[in-house]
Amino acid sequence: MLGEAARAAGYRLIVRDAVGSTMEEARRALDQGDPGSLWIVARSQSAGRGRHGRNWGSPPGNLYASLLLVQPCEPALAPQLGFVAGLALHDAAAKVTGLSAPRLALKWPNDLLIDRAKTAGLLLEGESRAGRFAVTIGMGINVASRPDDTPYPATFLKAEGAAASIEALLAALSDAWVARFNAWSLPGGFGPTRAAWLERAAFLGETITLRLAEGPLSGRFLGLDASGRLELDVAGARHLVDAGDLYFGLPG
Repeated sequence: MLGEAARAAGYRLIVRDAVGSTMEEARRALDQGDPGSLWIVARSQSAGRGRHGRNWGSPPGNLYASLLLVQPCEPALAPQLGFVAGLALHDAAAKVTGLSAPRLALKWPNDLLIDRAKTAGLLLEGESRAGRFAVTIGMGINVASRPDDTPYPATFLKAEGAAASIEALLAALSDAWVARFNAWSLPGGFGPTRAAWLERAAFLGETITLRLAEGPLSGRFLGLDASGRLELDVAGARHLVDAGDLYFGLPG
């Protein structure tokens, strides 16, 4: 069930036992004219995916959700919703585990970490269909288990908080989304959102490696610029990066 604040704000929930992916279910709802503010949750996925089309393992016991938003903002601002979603996810995980920063941290651009081990991932996609601009935010959150075949450390919420459950997490996440989205929607709202995200950022000030389309780029993580691009100090020169995969060691 969604949280009380989410229900009061008009958000709706669909729960499926098994789907290909909640992202595809959201796209289907959009094609059918759904007005948005819709959470779609599945108990398992057979074709879950992450960034760049990567497979996302989806065993039962974890939370697989997509949030469909219709006309949430101007298309140029849509990437900022990834930071809003990250903060909501951090808030919800903190509530169900009792953890806080720096143990609970956000990795640019889309992951939640506990003690530098991946616990959740976000995927944000925007598209225009039939004259409507829509954003779908997919979330895969390790609640009861973690995958064993990842090239990076991974963990799950129950390992840190025995009371963590899909139900408690969804209620906390949906309410946290409402609060963070409303704050971001205020005039100048990305400034406080950016500041809050940086307070929870993993590897800030450390040397990181970004895997970009043109090849790896290493430097010191300085922060985010006013529009949300990652700032990297590379041999004394400031680089701005719109998108990429962040590694905190040399890329494998």
